[in-house]
Amino acid sequence: MNRTGKPETFKPVVMKKLIFFLLMTVLLYMPLEWMNADVRLPSVIGNHMVLQQKSNVQLWGWCSPGEKINVTASWDTVHYTTMGSRGADWMLTIATPSAGGPFTITIKGQNTIVLEDVMVGEVWVCSGQSNMEMSAGWGLNPPFNEVPDESNKNIRLFYVSKATADCPQDNSDGKWTTCTVDDMRRFSAIGYYFAKRLTKELNVPVGVINSNWGGTPAEVWTPRDKVVNNPTLNSTAGKYDLTNWWPVDPGVTYNAMIYPITRFAIAGVLWYQGESNVGTWSTYQALLTTMIGSWRSAWHKDFPFYYVQIAPYAGYGQENVCALQREVQTRLMEVLHSGMVVISDLVDNVNDIHPKDKIDVANRLANWALAETYGVKGLAYKSPQFRRMNIDKGKIRLSFDNAPNGLMSKGGDPKEFQIAGEDRIFIPAQARIEGNTILVWSKQVKNPVAVRFGFSNASIPNVFNMEGLPVNLFRTDNWDVPTLPVKK
Repeated sequence: MNRTGKPETFKPVVMKKLIFFLLMTVLLYMPLEWMNADVRLPSVIGNHMVLQQKSNVQLWGWCSPGEKINVTASWDTVHYTTMGSRGADWMLTIATPSAGGPFTITIKGQNTIVLEDVMVGEVWVCSGQSNMEMSAGWGLNPPFNEVPDESNKNIRLFYVSKATADCPQDNSDGKWTTCTVDDMRRFSAIGYYFAKRLTKELNVPVGVINSNWGGTPAEVWTPRDKVVNNPTLNSTAGKYDLTNWWPVDPGVTYNAMIYPITRFAIAGVLWYQGESNVGTWSTYQALLTTMIGSWRSAWHKDFPFYYVQIAPYAGYGQENVCALQREVQTRLMEVLHSGMVVISDLVDNVNDIHPKDKIDVANRLANWALAETYGVKGLAYKSPQFRRMNIDKGKIRLSFDNAPNGLMSKGGDPKEFQIAGEDRIFIPAQARIEGNTILVWSKQVKNPVAVRFGFSNASIPNVFNMEGLPVNLFRTDNWDVPTLPVKK
């Protein structure tokens, strides 16, 4: 009672202080795990995944700040622990054994996640545009009609959904699946057949991450700052027409479809792209060199980068741009740990930008990987490359690398050779194979100085090494090449 004889009441300020005190008391004595958020994982870490063998691989995700995370894997008895950062994420590194499985990985925080059917083997990323994206639904040749057998359980597929972003993303949409008929038939045909070959030859599980988008120029797969801060690359990037079918802004697919997986340990990258950059061929070497370096920096690994040279195609609208682009792609092999597959002989229709034979393309990529990455001996995987020329009595003799057993032509005499004198006018030439050299001449050119081979948009040459790999296009000159609009 107060002095007036009326009951005492609490003032509002006193009441607020009391409520605050009670709340703090409850929080102080509340079990810590009640305050923790569930541990979460990015999509690329999940059931059925393949982890790179004999490596220190990262696992990561999100949790409450300060939350203790425990990780164990069924292949050993090691316990890994870490704490959630103040940014509410976590990451740790675990050691993987030699190839095998299936294994489980248990991740404990407030909640427990058990990853099932985890394999350890080899992981490759397949990226680029439509020729890498092509699956069974595109009408491939030979028909994509096989049914996965038991060995295909060692092939695991991860399809990154198409997306763009203005800044690097922490996660992408996708999930790992064991290779089934349905998944195989919607997945990259090159990626599937590459994995099938590696699984067979190495007897290890193979995981393939499919991240591609038809029609995209290489700028969208390159970090934006690497493009815009380079005046030449930035100027080129501004030349692409806007379209409703694919993005053209620098970095947007890298941010959404490559960056989210750069913590995931891989063996290497397969790349099939370049058709959308033929109009800007002069900067493609610098662009791809920049892109490869950026990816390797993001992965913290100088992984092998094996790529497909674009195929002959008659529909580019400008003379010689396809040949010039393929020439630039050849020079890209100057990049360390890179290799190029030549497919000028795998074209069924020069008016179709999508050659249907993906099995042979995949096998040629696999041969590069088997030989260079995995040390398998006795494989023929390098196409013959022009090395030097000698002029002798009105004829030019050409010498080649990667033709140890000699050269051959299919379907008649060697074709697609041109020869020129000091006037720089190229005319069709005769050619004769002599061992691993080719003699080229024309009665119309008495004093020849230069030769070109297969150097046009739609040229399909017929010269191979004895192992059956096509001779890559080349020219012995460094003269200007006309790129006028094609006359219709």
